Amino acid sequence: MIRIKEGFRGQRSIVIPKIITDMLEHDTLGAALHITDIGYYPYARHHFRERTSPPGQFILIYCVEGCGWYRLAGSRFEISSGQFFILPPNLPHAYGSNDASPWTIYWIHFNGNLAHQYADGLNVPHQITTTLNSRIADRIALFEEIFFTLKAGFSIENLHYALSLFHYFLGSLRYVRQFRLAAASSASSSSPNDVACKSAIKFMQENIERHISLEQLASFAGYTPGHFSTIFKRAIGHAPIAYFNLLKMQTACNLLDSTDMNINQIAAKLGFDDSYYFSRLFSKIMGMPPSAYRTAERG
Repeated sequence: MIRIKEGFRGQRSIVIPKIITDMLEHDTLGAALHITDIGYYPYARHHFRERTSPPGQFILIYCVEGCGWYRLAGSRFEISSGQFFILPPNLPHAYGSNDASPWTIYWIHFNGNLAHQYADGLNVPHQITTTLNSRIADRIALFEEIFFTLKAGFSIENLHYALSLFHYFLGSLRYVRQFRLAAASSASSSSPNDVACKSAIKFMQENIERHISLEQLASFAGYTPGHFSTIFKRAIGHAPIAYFNLLKMQTACNLLDSTDMNINQIAAKLGFDDSYYFSRLFSKIMGMPPSAYRTAERG
């Protein structure tokens, strides 16, 4: 039913059984758009796929950290953090991770009568930059909801709900400007320092799976590291990196509460190469290790 592939620490994937995809091809909603495979590969060193025959499916790869490449129709494209592409179903291809800076990717194989409406023209790299209204975290949350809905089982209700979300997910990539404007808010009445702090927090949320330095945060906000650290601590009450770790642990708590991901998978998803360090940091901030948090009674 669900296959968890081996090879990359913290990885997750689901392969939809052929009997289900065959049924979806004759289902009113599924015939329009349906998923055949879905997964997440963190720090996927040595990841490589080559298909010498057309795959018969569209393949979406969304890189959130690191670098990689793909080859299509005689051209080679380089991929870096914040970029995505969709491979067409009718052409051979190859793709792989950069050995020096392995990519972290969300990927989905899909088909359907409307698939080309979302995929056409996206076979070249497309960049999604982090801005105050970029909503990258919202898009990742959509992916997770699709994944765990499918992981819960292949009832027709689960399938229809996941596919409804998938339309929205693809729309958030195809129509990036509209996706951002739908939740845009004005910051015209805020002071420059307030805007800088809000912008930095947004940057943290959008990059919750990455390692981010104080220098990167300050540069994004437009300040020197020392000045940025001062105004951020004055406004928020925590040093920037300490606050980033709080956000990571908040996300870890949500994953422990709402998913069956193991500790290694959660650590990898939040950008920790060392799951033991993640557990120590979690214990320091939350007052108990992740395993105890998961089994503790709350509410």
